Amino acid sequence: MPALVITPVKDALGATLTTIEAIQSGELPLEYRVYNDYSSPETEKGLEKAAKQHKFQLIHLRDLTDAPSPNYKTVLQHAQKYALAQNLSLIIVESDVTVKKDTLSKLIAFSEQHPSTGLVGAVTVDEQNKVNFPYLKFKDEKASLINTKRSLSFCCTLLSNRFLHSYDFSHLDTSKDWFDTHISKKSLENGFENVVLMDTRVLHRPHGSRPWKQLKYTNPVKYYLNKFFKGRDKI
Repeated sequence: MPALVITPVKDALGATLTTIEAIQSGELPLEYRVYNDYSSPETEKGLEKAAKQHKFQLIHLRDLTDAPSPNYKTVLQHAQKYALAQNLSLIIVESDVTVKKDTLSKLIAFSEQHPSTGLVGAVTVDEQNKVNFPYLKFKDEKASLINTKRSLSFCCTLLSNRFLHSYDFSHLDTSKDWFDTHISKKSLENGFENVVLMDTRVLHRPHGSRPWKQLKYTNPVKYYLNKFFKGRDKI
């Protein structure tokens, strides 16, 4: 198994189950872990049922930390430790993303064929196959792949085993919630290249994994009050 695949989960059970089913129907037999970040009892019950049906490992973050959600730092640290011990790359697929059968195999193949790659991501699109958030910055690109200095999102991204060896996630800033930008920079600083595959597309329903973030579009004043005064969504 060339990669460990992980999906962090905070409620949004319906979208999460779609993500899980798509990953488990892929071309390659990959080790798959779902990290439950203090979801509701209903979501937890649904995940436990899905774990038996789809045979993935369900990890409850309450068993790893008593810190309140979001616990992305703990997820990344725990996954990195295991991936390194098993000599695997790490693929993150968020719970608002639906992959195709060949998506993960394409990420793995590209990483194996290009040893200089630190991070390689699949571009995100909407139901009309148009590039959407968080890759709108590349929506007018015509190339099949983009070697970029800009940050990659963890919507559907492979972190190569070589990069995992070069940077210890125990150094992640404990004051932050999300680490896409920081880890993208560390990959470049450590001499790797970051690539977005424009012809490897995944369906993304923005913020489906964190429904409260929809406030950014429906009630931006309330969103930014949450962000600045409640300390949420720290990047």
